[in-house]
Amino acid sequence: MRKAVISFALTALFYAFCLPVWAQQPTKVPRIGWVSGSGDPNTPGPQVESFRQGLRDIGYVEGKNMVVEYRYAEGKMDRIPSLVAELVKLKVDVLVSPNGPAILAAKQATKTVPIVMVVVLDPVATGIVDSLARPGGNITGVSTLNRE
Repeated sequence: MRKAVISFALTALFYAFCLPVWAQQPTKVPRIGWVSGSGDPNTPGPQVESFRQGLRDIGYVEGKNMVVEYRYAEGKMDRIPSLVAELVKLKVDVLVSPNGPAILAAKQATKTVPIVMVVVLDPVATGIVDSLARPGGNITGVSTLNRE
């Protein structure tokens, strides 16, 4: 009888160690790609600070619950397509840019990654979107249009 109890206890113990652990899986941290035509990592400029403040206002903190990949062309506009391609290769969840050429480069580089534009030029006239009513594709955002 004693052997049966010990055998049962050992078997139960082995089964307990074999059960999988159902730990809570970590949630995916969003990755944002930012492309700027000016500035550099040491002096990013007021647009970057406004972007960061806007994210903080809605509860996003860099390094805590989201990651931002910054890329700066430092005034060299010919670098923009390679910077955008680098961010697409990193598989960012969204691309954001206040720069028209960067948005056009992003439009050429990807059809799947959402692109958010923040521009002061006419997105229809520059070919960024087909129309303001139905922009189509993967581009959205805001634009400032003047009466002129």
